[in-house]
Amino acid sequence: MAAQDSTPSTTNNAAPDAEDDFNPALSNDALDELDAMLDDIRSRNEETPQWEFCDGFLTALMCTRRPIDVAEWLPMLLGDGLEILDAPIGEPLPFQAEIFKDEAQQTRFLELCQLRLDEIAFQLDTETDALDSDDAFQPECMDMRGAILMLPEAERAEMDGQDIPSFGQVWALGFMFAVENWPEDWAVPRDKDAAKWIDDSLEKLVALTEDDTGKPTVNLYEDEGPASTSKDRVENMGEAIWACYDLRQIWKSFGPRVETVRKEAEPGRNDACPCGSGKKYKKCHGA
Repeated sequence: MAAQDSTPSTTNNAAPDAEDDFNPALSNDALDELDAMLDDIRSRNEETPQWEFCDGFLTALMCTRRPIDVAEWLPMLLGDGLEILDAPIGEPLPFQAEIFKDEAQQTRFLELCQLRLDEIAFQLDTETDALDSDDAFQPECMDMRGAILMLPEAERAEMDGQDIPSFGQVWALGFMFAVENWPEDWAVPRDKDAAKWIDDSLEKLVALTEDDTGKPTVNLYEDEGPASTSKDRVENMGEAIWACYDLRQIWKSFGPRVETVRKEAEPGRNDACPCGSGKKYKKCHGA
């Protein structure tokens, strides 16, 4: 199990410094494009989640025991939850008019999601000993409370009374949403050590779905900004990231679940043939 430095480097969606070698698969422009598409989809379906939730969901797909096809996960994330049954294998997904405004929007959304899925898989498969390294997995999380505290007083007043999620909370809810909707693929194996490892990892992710009630000590939106997030929350986020590494490797080691094929017992040679011919099995289908 991973036990390295648990301090994540993800603080916001700001562009990296010019001297930083990290080049994310999704640029700031691409993230803005995704937010705009989700806003448009939300105009037709008010339950459409934020991108942070989507990123947690996509991360869980990369940590699940078997590969889950887009025909399964797309309707679960943005639609009615029912698998798209008329999706030809290896072909573009049929246009989902109940979700997207046109085929171009669907194609672009899935293209950007695939870029992110590939990046998550690459990062979780790359060995690292610190979460602040360029190739470490970086969840798309934002310190909304910190961002709001940076607003002018008049704009902050407009947010009074609203339920603002904690750092990483929406992302973790997206992750667990995927876990809960594919329970068979997350059922723990009989191996006790592996089962405990999986349970411990999921507990770290579930912890992030809860509110951060600790004393705020840091602002993850702006280094010098007013404190919005507790030290425990930052550490919990780091532990959850390492848990993603662990889950990815555990399930890869087990591979997809193999369904047991049950074969009916054949009749004896002198029994009546089950086809109904009236002949003995050895004289009919057993010949």
